[in-house]
Amino acid sequence: MKGFYSRKIHSLLGVIPLGGFFLEHMLTNFAAVEGGASGFTDSVLWLNSLPLVFFLELFGIWLPLLYHGVYGLYIAYQSKPNLNRFNLERNWRYTLQRVTGIITFIFVVWHLYTTRFQVALGKVEHDELGGVMHDMATQPLMLAFFVVGVVAACFHFSNGLWSFLISWGITVGPRAQRVSSYMCMGLFVLITFMFLLSLFTFRNDEFQATAAVIRSLSLT
Repeated sequence: MKGFYSRKIHSLLGVIPLGGFFLEHMLTNFAAVEGGASGFTDSVLWLNSLPLVFFLELFGIWLPLLYHGVYGLYIAYQSKPNLNRFNLERNWRYTLQRVTGIITFIFVVWHLYTTRFQVALGKVEHDELGGVMHDMATQPLMLAFFVVGVVAACFHFSNGLWSFLISWGITVGPRAQRVSSYMCMGLFVLITFMFLLSLFTFRNDEFQATAAVIRSLSLT
């Protein structure tokens, strides 16, 4: 029963609150598409001006992310893919959910280190994050790593939402599960498009000025 409840908590945290944070992060990044460098900066500054933002992040992001990520690695380690025996859609979903979970965990840890952790250390200000993203998005290898990480995270969330609806008894019958599959895969396409569009927007010249300031400060 311990394993049952641990997996239920893991599943719940993946949707609430981490799913909400994931979608909010997508909208924050998409502010770069809609409003350029100033729009993105305003969105970031507004989020960090919320009351009790430290506790909101601690209990709404960091602790749930730690549990979901570490326990997810344990689940992936225990998994037993059987694609060689049963080449079925659900087996592919099962395998891809675990593979993308590992990729997402590595990507998220690295992304947090290069952004939020640098802000916490005082090396980067919140209004300079657009420049940080510009520097990374304009490096071919870094851009490729970002694309892989973003696609993996989007699939892991969307497919995990489909699985959540089944495991929590929300979609019970085959028809409900099929409809929710279409909806979740549609969500996957939509959020992947929005994240990638935001990523390539960070390559624009208007983010370059902030990036140049950060580089000059790092050399002094």
